[in-house]
Amino acid sequence: MNEHRSVNPLRRLHRPPWAEQRPTWSDAAPGLIAAALQRAQRRSPGGWFVFAASREIRPGRAFGRFVAGRELVAWRDDTGALHVGPGACPHLGAPLCDAPVHEGRLVCRWHGLALGPSGRPGWRPAPAHDDGVLAWVRLDDTLGPDDRPSDAPVLGPRPADQGLAAVATVIGRCEPEDVIANRLDPWHGAWLHPYSFTALRVLSAPPLDAPPAEDRFLVEVTFTVGKRLGVPVRAEFSCPDARTITMEIVDGEGAGSVVETHATPLRPDADGLPRTAVIEAVVAHSDRPGFGHARHVVGALRPLIAVAARRLWRDDIAYAERRYTLRARG
Repeated sequence: MNEHRSVNPLRRLHRPPWAEQRPTWSDAAPGLIAAALQRAQRRSPGGWFVFAASREIRPGRAFGRFVAGRELVAWRDDTGALHVGPGACPHLGAPLCDAPVHEGRLVCRWHGLALGPSGRPGWRPAPAHDDGVLAWVRLDDTLGPDDRPSDAPVLGPRPADQGLAAVATVIGRCEPEDVIANRLDPWHGAWLHPYSFTALRVLSAPPLDAPPAEDRFLVEVTFTVGKRLGVPVRAEFSCPDARTITMEIVDGEGAGSVVETHATPLRPDADGLPRTAVIEAVVAHSDRPGFGHARHVVGALRPLIAVAARRLWRDDIAYAERRYTLRARG
């Protein structure tokens, strides 16, 4: 790719009809994808799960969600600090997801019991972390015998300026590994998502016994803009932990921007099928002078970015659910 950036990042698309693309099935070797997934699953998240987007947990309001089968509630105290605790009141089990927040404490709507960051007997908050884009919770009882809790979540690369960030959430009937496996198959992009990608080429894939420094996919792809134009980039895919995969643009327009895909297990549905929240964070970056103006309209841009992410995941969640179904059948 040209090291000298053009004034105009857009390029006219030259792509064949969908059915006449070069097939990628022979490159997408099942053993290669499975090996990459197994290596990712060996990377401990240190007990941390993405709970929600930071912006979803607002001052004065509780936010509830099941994570790994646990009913949890998140809130902010008067300083804005994030806290996460059990989602049931220790008095008579009332749900705390709709509890008002008064003077930094949750107030149960059934009998007025106030619950704060220090907790009380039978009700203790869990470690929480807010990285400015995502809110996390650490559940130590989910750790395996060989795992150790970490002080903070393991994050992949991110631009220093996180001013333009958007988060989208999609829920599917599958397990986290099915979500990560989807992302460890970059070859499906132009076939399954022709409305977003064209001219996709996997430049390098990790070997079956890849050491950590080489455990990444390098992809060349053009993001489509309308029907006739696109923006060509190179991107790297890597897994910082078992439930996360990061795509970083390493060359081309927006170099340094990342898309983080986090897979958070929820609780089974009424049919007993597992449910996983795909919580995807887009953190955009550009050193173009005009990009600074985008920060002034970030409130309008976030919904547009989230809509684009959800469109991709309508297809990708079907991929992940199908993978789970076939795996469950043995």
